[in-house]
Amino acid sequence: MTSAITPQHGIDSGFGARSTADDVLKGIDLSGRLALVTGGYSGIGLETTRALVRAGARVVVPARRPEQARENLAGLDGVEVAALDLADLESVSAFAERFLASGRVLDMVINSAGIMACPETRVGPGRELQFATNHLGHFALVNRLWPAIEPGGARVVSVSSLAHHFSPIRFHDLDWREGYDKWGAYGQAKTANVLFAVHLDRLARDRGVRAFSLHPGGILTPLQRYLPQQEMIDRGWIDAEGNLLDPDAFKTPPQGAATQVWAATSPQLDGMGGVYLEDCDIAGPAPADGSRPVGVKDWAVDPEQAARLWTVSAELTGVNAFA
Repeated sequence: MTSAITPQHGIDSGFGARSTADDVLKGIDLSGRLALVTGGYSGIGLETTRALVRAGARVVVPARRPEQARENLAGLDGVEVAALDLADLESVSAFAERFLASGRVLDMVINSAGIMACPETRVGPGRELQFATNHLGHFALVNRLWPAIEPGGARVVSVSSLAHHFSPIRFHDLDWREGYDKWGAYGQAKTANVLFAVHLDRLARDRGVRAFSLHPGGILTPLQRYLPQQEMIDRGWIDAEGNLLDPDAFKTPPQGAATQVWAATSPQLDGMGGVYLEDCDIAGPAPADGSRPVGVKDWAVDPEQAARLWTVSAELTGVNAFA
């Protein structure tokens, strides 16, 4: 029996932009549940880990900087740190091998790690760093961990961004060799995060695994590490002293973590999947005229584009759990 495709419109969850990760977990007991949170030691990933632990979950945090991760997570019970560099497919494979050898089953995977608007950087065989890290690394990770994801009927959460509005997938030039643009490349990687969830859900929903993508909101965290201060001043985010000019324009980290925690745990989403979320609800379509920066672009939820990207990603990473 084929699970229904979830429509891309709100369900009146009762939560909103100012809800926190703890708010959406109220009354939910995650005792005995195992989560994996990439980037779970910084920014909204750290808040996600904290909230899941408070609700009783155990959390595995793969980290490019394990020592920094252990320092940031000190004092949190039920958390383990392991080395993983998403930009290095051999590192992804090694992490997955070690995890699978433990024989454990995952209940949720939250792909929260990411980099944003970095200078032109290439890894491996010339891959553009944002696409390699934000998309290909997570694609390979989930496919390699599939033997631990399927048995638990896990939810897989792909943390995208409103920045997916900036660019569709440039299949003719995935690595931005034709005039690199840091925001365009970031946008493409975030579109890829949405399309990944669309096709994973299509492949996996009859096996009890559902996938979601989301925009967490605007939050000032270490994600902005590559942005010069002057650029953030020019964008009207901060003043010359680094103070927020309009605090209401940004979420706090606990608010920024809420939508991904809701996606991973909420019973309100039982039986659903393959949709893009924002502000702890299913998002609607983006306005066709681009008048408001909300909702999901058609190019990010197009099932044909999602299937094409999956095929290309499998070729580039050498892994496909559904082949």
